[in-house]
Amino acid sequence: MTWEVEWLKFAVRAGGTLVLMLTSGLVFQLVLRRTQQEWTESGVSKSERDTGVVVGKCENVLVVILVLLGEYTALTLLFTGKAIVRREDLKSGNSLFYLAGTLVNISYSIVLALLLKWILRQLG
Repeated sequence: MTWEVEWLKFAVRAGGTLVLMLTSGLVFQLVLRRTQQEWTESGVSKSERDTGVVVGKCENVLVVILVLLGEYTALTLLFTGKAIVRREDLKSGNSLFYLAGTLVNISYSIVLALLLKWILRQLG
């Protein structure tokens, strides 16, 4: 394999991850538009929302890495870890919002990562 192909594969991985990070928030907002209004009215602070964005972006990167490596079972660690950390939030009235947000973000990340994996396979 030539160095040009290796650079192209690197560009696909990096570019795909960047596209995911730039678009995941938009997808999240489109899918959860109605819920987000209720969330904003429920007293969730700006700090909590900002922390959620950072966590979501980290989720995106981890999902891409795990899918590209073919470590699909490791994705369960993401769900489990997030459920443990969010257990207090899940007990509150926002449980459906957090669950839906996680599922939307991880599902979108998996779909995009699988697309990247397919593109990389086509490159050889």
